[in-house]
Amino acid sequence: MKVDTMRRIDFYVGVPLCFLGSIFKKTIELFIKRDGKKSTNVLFIELSEMGSAILADPAMRKLRKEANANLYFAIFKKNKPSLDLLGTVPQENIYTIREDNMLSFVKDTLKFFYWTRKRKIDAVIDLELFSRFTALLTGFSGAFYKVGFHAYFNEGLYRGDFLSHKVAYNPHIHIAKNFIALVNALSSLKEEVPYSKTNINDSEIEITKVKFSAKEKEKIKDIVRGCFAKFDSERHKIILINPNASELLIQRRWPQENYAQLIKMILENCPRAIVLITGDPREKGEAEQLKEKVKDDRCVNFAGKVTFAQLPMLYSISEIMVTNDSGPPHFAAITDMPTFVIFGPETPALYGSLGKTTPIYAGLACSPCVSASNHRKTACRDNVCLQVIKPLQVFEIIRTELENINAGNE
Repeated sequence: MKVDTMRRIDFYVGVPLCFLGSIFKKTIELFIKRDGKKSTNVLFIELSEMGSAILADPAMRKLRKEANANLYFAIFKKNKPSLDLLGTVPQENIYTIREDNMLSFVKDTLKFFYWTRKRKIDAVIDLELFSRFTALLTGFSGAFYKVGFHAYFNEGLYRGDFLSHKVAYNPHIHIAKNFIALVNALSSLKEEVPYSKTNINDSEIEITKVKFSAKEKEKIKDIVRGCFAKFDSERHKIILINPNASELLIQRRWPQENYAQLIKMILENCPRAIVLITGDPREKGEAEQLKEKVKDDRCVNFAGKVTFAQLPMLYSISEIMVTNDSGPPHFAAITDMPTFVIFGPETPALYGSLGKTTPIYAGLACSPCVSASNHRKTACRDNVCLQVIKPLQVFEIIRTELENINAGNE
């Protein structure tokens, strides 16, 4: 389904269902008392953003370590690969919902309520900021404890009244810390209004790194050789360009012409560099257009050449990546590769990668223009916030990395 279609369903169907569901939930709770037992089977729900599965990983690991909880996760099927990168949640504990058509969507939603009860889910942590759909999944999951963000006196999106632990979303701290706050609320020994009155240190949101064997890396190098026959891993250094962004917010895309100019400057000033234009198989055409604008054989259309699971291995053999604000900088956070992320409609203060990253952000008066309160839908049709970031500016920011490559530094 298209993003706007899902937004309309979430509003016109979600609002009345949240209202009626809240009344039903309140009525039922008059006859049911919570047993006060420690939660052992905890379900996290985050459906729509692939990068959020990475950003939520520190919160999940904290809960597993401190409460010895069994972790479960519900996510849209197309986004599940992002959850697999770190392997924090066992495969058998992941529930996927298909959103490609309405019939599959409804069928998987109904099966979800059976799935949670069969696995005796006793606590649900709703990671979404604005989805009434996930509020309904949480409310009718059968769990005693339901944790999520609550608007309180803010004029945010109405999501009913299903939560046992209402956490105040803090728009001034990173979203990964907000996720930690949800876990802290569930673990709290006393009732708080609002949750969570805790201090969250930067050390709590560090991402686990992954390592790959020389054999695994060599497989990726062979794929690169298949696209660029002259590739010599001793002489050439790989620089990644990710010019795409998800359909959820296309305003995050830096102009293709700017990428073309940047790539030309990289290749002119760094003889050892080869530039791989990355993307999924659907983005081959756009990557080819960009390649044609550059007109250099060291610029390679690499879209669709590796699987999603192979991306971290590609990052592990690459020097740097320049990318739009999208999923790849979050996926790269599990490696040591530096990323340079171009931000516009969103702010790196809240959604920056937790890896070795440098945000590039103009900070116009209108930016950021998307938030939890507007369903991440902006009226902007002219993303000046990205257009004012010029190729030369980005080049100067990455210049030190290129000089290190020229000097032969690893």
